[in-house]
Amino acid sequence: MGKKQAIQSVLRLESIVFDRIEFRRQGFSSKKDFEVEIESNIAQRQGADSYRVTLVLKGNKPEEYVLEISLTGYFSIEPDEPISEKLKNTLVTKNAVAILMPYLRSEVSLLTAQPGVDCVVLPAFNVNKMLADK
Repeated sequence: MGKKQAIQSVLRLESIVFDRIEFRRQGFSSKKDFEVEIESNIAQRQGADSYRVTLVLKGNKPEEYVLEISLTGYFSIEPDEPISEKLKNTLVTKNAVAILMPYLRSEVSLLTAQPGVDCVVLPAFNVNKMLADK
């Protein structure tokens, strides 16, 4: 029991929901590259260690389609002993975003796996660099 507790994260994913999934065709097959932009928004429930982390992906294949996906994860932090605000901030800003990314990547592939569209498989993202660039 002790080893399991030692490796278990204090960050808990309570639930995930897709807030918005939108695909708008603008034309037929385009040879242009798929362009992507990802934003994150983090909110904490006042007086609690509960957080809402939202990722918004905006994709554009010029002259073919645009898409937008918004995904929200609800997280809590449940430490066995007190942890610093700095560590909590790191857990939420980096780890929570990293937990949500595979769901976002998967939805992009599902949306673009349609007739007449080349399926987009996004690469794995360096979340630390993405957040540092923000």
